[in-house]
Amino acid sequence: MANAMEDAVAEFGRHLRAERGVSPHTLRAYLGDLNDLTGYASDLGVTDPAALEVSLLRAWLARQHALGRSRATLARRTAAARAFTRHLHRRGVLQDDPGLLLGTPKRGRELPGVITQEEAARLLDTMDAEGPLGLRDLAVLETCYATGVRVSELCGLDIDDLDTERGTVRVLGKGGRERTVPMGEPAARAVQDWLRAGRPALATDRSGPALFLGARGGRLHPTSARRIVHARIAEVGQVPDLSPHGLRHSAATHLLEGGADLRSVQEILGHASLQTTQLYTHVSVERLKHVHRQAHPRGTRSDE
Repeated sequence: MANAMEDAVAEFGRHLRAERGVSPHTLRAYLGDLNDLTGYASDLGVTDPAALEVSLLRAWLARQHALGRSRATLARRTAAARAFTRHLHRRGVLQDDPGLLLGTPKRGRELPGVITQEEAARLLDTMDAEGPLGLRDLAVLETCYATGVRVSELCGLDIDDLDTERGTVRVLGKGGRERTVPMGEPAARAVQDWLRAGRPALATDRSGPALFLGARGGRLHPTSARRIVHARIAEVGQVPDLSPHGLRHSAATHLLEGGADLRSVQEILGHASLQTTQLYTHVSVERLKHVHRQAHPRGTRSDE
């Protein structure tokens, strides 16, 4: 039988879904975090959301750290707790908001995995694109790399989102934000080949307007898209294994290496904050430093 804390978490989930329009991925993550918090509080005998205090929240987060959770996970769980207590405070359940007293763990700025421009060309130019699935897979990888879309955005594309005359695609991103992204000729050509000779062979009554289809005719699922990218890279060989997110990272890095400005890359990727896009500047600089160390006669430090 659910206690008052669990009921409050469920109500908060409905609020996130209906009023704030968060993505399904974010909703699952937040509810999973808060269910963990609820279980921890229940073990301590706290089942009333009005009894939430900063000491309990800090103890819960300290336990997460002791369990070896990553900094990214700790940061997300802190954000989930703060959003929850803020919601309870606004609803009048909490007189004061204990979440305001929580520090925010700094997320590690790990360099994303990317492939070189030469490896991207090798991958896309040598892929086996025979048959409906081959045409689809090439179109998927070309679109991922050309546009830098997230895998969820890729799978959410409809045929009408394509503008073949302008060579662009309309993308619905996080928070329901819509943006228009250039595709480039190779990606546009791969998608047109898929629509002409591949999609009709897989389409069924359940296909609807989906641009990319699974083997059974339904809309392509992100899990299947990830599997396709990994499998196709493995088939080509001589290219490091990469996820669709890795192709997105590669697209951003190669845009900056080619001279694109940060604001343009931010708009293409759909980042709400320029700070997120600035990570790719760091990636490019790191690659330049690596080249310098390898190629310059005095590029290696004396202590290396």
